[in-house]
Amino acid sequence: MTTENPDTPPQESFMSHLLELRNRLVKAALAILIIFLALSPFMKHIFDLLSHPLMVALPAGTKLLSTGVIAPFMVPLKVTLFVAFVLALPIVLYQVWAFVAPGLYQHERRLAAPVIISSVFMFLLGMTYCYFIVFKMVFAFIAGFAPASVSVAPDIEAYFGFVLSMFLAFGLAFEVPVVVVLLVKLGMVSVEKLKDIRGYVIVGAFIIAAIFTPPDVASQLLLAIPLCILYELGIIASRFVGAPRRRGDAASE
Repeated sequence: MTTENPDTPPQESFMSHLLELRNRLVKAALAILIIFLALSPFMKHIFDLLSHPLMVALPAGTKLLSTGVIAPFMVPLKVTLFVAFVLALPIVLYQVWAFVAPGLYQHERRLAAPVIISSVFMFLLGMTYCYFIVFKMVFAFIAGFAPASVSVAPDIEAYFGFVLSMFLAFGLAFEVPVVVVLLVKLGMVSVEKLKDIRGYVIVGAFIIAAIFTPPDVASQLLLAIPLCILYELGIIASRFVGAPRRRGDAASE
């Protein structure tokens, strides 16, 4: 986002922002597309890797079903596109930051690298936790709960939708410390206030877990407990970021 000239007419300024936004979106989309093209020859292997936690929980020889005509092609393609997006996340977040950075103070711009790096790391950590721990318990519960007269063979589109929603839920949940530290650093909330609302956060964590996880206690605890722990870690980390600087002091830089 380019620095505005006070003499620039509002219409021209608005158009320049739109052009800048378009350029940033194009760069982000190109990064995703390039990574997707590089991964496309391995679409089958990527989907097999994604379905591995479920296949381990199901009886030997069980395979996923495909009720759609083009689903055997479209679902692996969507999975590969999602992986490409995750791998391109640093570039995507940088483009977002580069668009909004000119409107921020200098001390706020210095947060760019730490925020982008920590956000990507925590999102990937949340997905990793979901893949190796949550999926193992959830799928084992589902397979073990099914009656003997029922053959468990999920549809691949339904499976992809479930996995995607779980990845997003846990990936975003693990962003809690980053958000907490950022809010404190920008002076939008104090550490004391975060401590005061701790009880509401705990209740909210269990509500979120009940919404985004299967209806079993174990799965809900696997999301709610990390949310509470990550919130506490965010409070602890916030003590080391320093008091937010006053706007007047930042503007003079």
